[in-house]
Amino acid sequence: MHLNPYGEYAVLMAASLANDWPADRAGVVARIREGGMTGAFLETPDDHAQVRALIDTWLEVVDETDPDRRALLLNAQMAEATAYPRMTNHDGEGWHLHYRDDYQGLAHVIRAVVTVGTALHLVTRGMHRLARCAASDCDRVVVDVTRNGRQRYCSTRCANRAAVQRHRARVRS
Repeated sequence: MHLNPYGEYAVLMAASLANDWPADRAGVVARIREGGMTGAFLETPDDHAQVRALIDTWLEVVDETDPDRRALLLNAQMAEATAYPRMTNHDGEGWHLHYRDDYQGLAHVIRAVVTVGTALHLVTRGMHRLARCAASDCDRVVVDVTRNGRQRYCSTRCANRAAVQRHRARVRS
């Protein structure tokens, strides 16, 4: 049996949605497909708004810097998702685990995957490995998947811009 670890890809997918919100449900589905999710999702008229709301709620976890408080927030979100392991063999992928029922609505599926994935990411890599970009003029989500666990910027561009700002501040003083 293949154990689907959720962790990294789920958190990166959530960050992708938060950092560049799709215009409609089709855009959300395309993005999560790019992130590796397969399977069918029941369609409801308010899928786009529901997914936006859950991403906004997930951002509360991103913005919380206290590990104990972060865990409380994430535990509450996992409880809301009622996520639990379930064996599945959809799409001919072979047997693996999902943390959701089959044939759930899009928002429910994303909530289950993102909350469990975020929890796995934080407990296996460290509670500090999810934050906002450290650049003063950027608020993008940073999912730290580096070996040393010290990623602070969302991109090389933001890191370079921050370094230039620090250099200019030192030169001025």
